[in-house]
Amino acid sequence: MRFGSSQWLWALWAIPLIVGFLVWVTRRRLRLATLFAEPSLWSRLAGPDPAWPRRWRPVLLVIALVFLIVGVAAPRWGARAVMLKRRGLDIVVALDVSKSMLSADVKPNRLTFAKREIASVLDRLSGDRVGLVVFAGDAFVQCPLTLDASAARLLLDAVDVGSGGRPGTELDEAIKSSAGMFDQNERQFKILILVTDGEGTEGEPLDAAKSAAQEGVRIYTVGIGTPAGEPIPDFDEQGHPTGFKKDENGQVVLSKLDEITLEKIALAADGQYYRAGPSQMELDALFKELSTLEKKELEGRLFTEFEERFQYFLVPAFVFMTLEMALPLVRRKDGDAGKNGREV
Repeated sequence: MRFGSSQWLWALWAIPLIVGFLVWVTRRRLRLATLFAEPSLWSRLAGPDPAWPRRWRPVLLVIALVFLIVGVAAPRWGARAVMLKRRGLDIVVALDVSKSMLSADVKPNRLTFAKREIASVLDRLSGDRVGLVVFAGDAFVQCPLTLDASAARLLLDAVDVGSGGRPGTELDEAIKSSAGMFDQNERQFKILILVTDGEGTEGEPLDAAKSAAQEGVRIYTVGIGTPAGEPIPDFDEQGHPTGFKKDENGQVVLSKLDEITLEKIALAADGQYYRAGPSQMELDALFKELSTLEKKELEGRLFTEFEERFQYFLVPAFVFMTLEMALPLVRRKDGDAGKNGREV
C-alpha cells in the first residue's frame, strides 16, 4: 500500500492519547457520580442504566478517527501501467561567449545577463528537448538535445568567456553547429535561439542562416547589449581588471549591439529578432510565438499508477461517526413518557 499524503499518518500517534483521555473522562464521571449518590440510589432516581451505549460510544469514536486519518492520507493500491507521451519542439540555444560579452552596458555584464535569459528559457520549457551550443571564434556543443532541462542548466552554469575556443565571433559556425544537432530527416519542429551581441561578426552568417532554413530550422535571435555600446574590459591571468581593450591606435574599443545583422539572420530563417531587457518581455513574445508552432511527439514513457482507495476508509469513518452520534446520551425512567434526563 502507498499513500499520497503520508504525513497525515503521523496523526495516528494521537490515538493512544485520545484513548487515555476518554478513559480518564469516564472514570472521573463515575467518581463524581459516586460522590453525589450511591449507585442504588441512582437507579431509583433515574431508572435502569443501560451501560452498553456509554461503553461503546468512545470505541466507535476511536475507530472512526483511525479510518478518517488513514483515508485522508490517500491510500493507494492496485497498480496499472500508463503510457505518458510528451509533445514539444527541438530547441537549441547558441550562446556567444566572446570577450565582447564582458561589456557592462547591461548589468552586471552581457554574458551573465545572457545566461540569466537562457536560464529563464529553460525554466519555461514544457515537454521540449533542449540543447546548448557555445561559440566565439569556434563553436562547441555544450549540451546535446535532452528532455532534462535541469542537466542543461548545470552545463549552462559552467559556461564562461573562453569556452568558445579562439577569439572572435563566428555566428556562421554557431548556426552550422546548432543545425547539425537536429534530426536531418525532419523539416520542422527545429528551433535555434541565437543569444549574442552580434558584434565583430566574422564569416557569412546570412548564408549559414539560409542553409539552416532549407533544413527546416527557424532562427530566433536575442540581442544582448545596447546600440550605444560599452568598452570591453581586460583582465590579467588572475582575473583582475587591467583596463579596457584598445585597438592598434591605442583607442578604447567600444562594443555595440549589432541589431541589423541579427534582424537579417532571423529574417533569413523565418524567425524573429528580440532585444533582451530586464523585464524579459522578449521571452514572453518568444514563447507566445513558439506556442503557435506545431509540436511533435518526443517520447513515450511507461509509468506505474496506483488506484486511489481513500473511499474505503472515509465511508466507514462516516458510518462509525454516525453510529456514535446515534447511541443514546441519556437514560429514561421506567414509565416516563418521553422525559429525558442527561447523564452526569
